[in-house]
Amino acid sequence: MSQPDTLMGPMPGADHRVVGGVAIDMMRTGDARVKRVVYPAGFRWSEHMKPVVGTERCMHAHVGFLAQGEFHIQYADGHIDKFVAPQIVAIAPGHDGWVVGETPAVLIEFDFEGETISRMGL
Repeated sequence: MSQPDTLMGPMPGADHRVVGGVAIDMMRTGDARVKRVVYPAGFRWSEHMKPVVGTERCMHAHVGFLAQGEFHIQYADGHIDKFVAPQIVAIAPGHDGWVVGETPAVLIEFDFEGETISRMGL
């Protein structure tokens, strides 16, 4: 008997939305938000999100725990960071990113909306 995949299962009480093919489940906790962000296999920010947000690169900071999958982040200077679960991640604004392989990347992210960069020191 197989166990259900609770990492990808529904999250009662969470605000659920899909943006650019990325599934986001979010709940507010105190001054922060906690999000489960599921990036599907084949996702690339510059292909799937850039048309939605209209900036050349992702201008958000991301801080959290990569619970599943692998993704790479490339900054404007060409530097690439590689993240493979399980791993803590801290990503500064001004990046492109993509999922590597056939497994969706699942990021448990913590943010302070417009204050994430200053409050997390990025």
